[in-house]
Amino acid sequence: MKPKVFILNGPNLNRLGRREKVWYGEKTLTSLEADWKKEGESLGFDVECRQSNHEGTLIDWLQEAETKAVGVLLNAGGYSHTSIALRDCVASIQIPVVEVHWTPITRREIFRHYSHLTDVSSGMVSGFGALSYSLALVLLAHDRVESR
Repeated sequence: MKPKVFILNGPNLNRLGRREKVWYGEKTLTSLEADWKKEGESLGFDVECRQSNHEGTLIDWLQEAETKAVGVLLNAGGYSHTSIALRDCVASIQIPVVEVHWTPITRREIFRHYSHLTDVSSGMVSGFGALSYSLALVLLAHDRVESR
């Protein structure tokens, strides 16, 4: 049985392929998830992808991941910039959580420049689109991140 990695996507990421294509491109979340599962498989992981527009659901999944996964890739979307509850959850779990951002948050609107998750995450990959997730998977596979 391969070690499991959760890829958790937050609000509005279900709209990939339809929203702000200049930032997010043409691919849908469903097609990207298939790509990430294949990439994870090639790195020795069983990748489980989930998306929710609800903060509490993301918290529930992070807590679940602690007992079912060896790591998490978390793109909390807009919650990265607003949610103390998600921050506290990431700080409380004992597996690596890599913060992932599709776009370069420091080159976006000023309110996106700060993430509440950064100081409690095991690392962050930002600004490379779908490749941000691939890079984060590689980091997990090569033990380049640890839980905090």
